[in-house]
Amino acid sequence: MGDAPSPATVALVEALLFASGKAVSLERLAEAAELAPAEVETALEILERHYEGDGRGMRLDRVAGGARLVTRSDFDAPVRKLLGLEGRTRLSMASLETLSIIAYRQPVTAPEIAELRGVNSASSLRTLLDKKLITTAGRKAVVGTPFLYRTTKEFLVHFGLDDVKDLPKPEDLDALYGVEVNTAQSELFPEPETPPQTEPSEEHEEEDSSNG
Repeated sequence: MGDAPSPATVALVEALLFASGKAVSLERLAEAAELAPAEVETALEILERHYEGDGRGMRLDRVAGGARLVTRSDFDAPVRKLLGLEGRTRLSMASLETLSIIAYRQPVTAPEIAELRGVNSASSLRTLLDKKLITTAGRKAVVGTPFLYRTTKEFLVHFGLDDVKDLPKPEDLDALYGVEVNTAQSELFPEPETPPQTEPSEEHEEEDSSNG
C-alpha cells in the first residue's frame, strides 16, 4: 500500500478542499497538489476519520464523484442564520415529486411525467431547470420529439449522493428528507427495473395548474 502521507500532505489536501468550497474530483486534487492520486485518496481517508471524531463541526462528504468539506447537519440552523439563508425557498412537493420521477426514470419526457402525475408539470420543470437540478438530454424519437430530462451533477451534490445508483428507496425518503411516501407515490417513484405506471392512483394537490 506504500507509506502513509505526511501530515503536511494531509494538511495540503484539506486546504484544497476548504478553498474549493465544492466537490472536487480525486484527479483534480492530485493535479493541484502535484501528488499521485493514490496518495491523495489516502489523505482523504485520513481526513474522513479525523472529521468523524467527536467535537468536530465539519465532515468530509463524498458526492458527485468527488469530495468536499461541509458543516455537520446538527449546525444547519445557525449556519443558515449566519449566511442569511433562513428564508431560502425549499422545493415544493410538486417539484420534488417531478424531480423524483426524473431521478428514478431518467431520461424521461415531460408528457411521460404528466401522464404519471396526472397534471401538467411545466412549472416544476422550469423550477428544476432554473435550480440546475435537471437538464435536457436530447429529444425522444417519437411524434413531437419531446425533450428528454435527466438529473445533473448539482442534483447529486444537493442530495449528497456520489452517484444516481445511491438514490434511496422510496420508503426511505421520509426518514431522509421528511417526504411522506404513500402507496400512490411509491407507484410514481419505482425502482429502475419496475415497469412504468400509466397513471397515478390518486390525485395530487400542488401548485402546478392543469394548463401549465
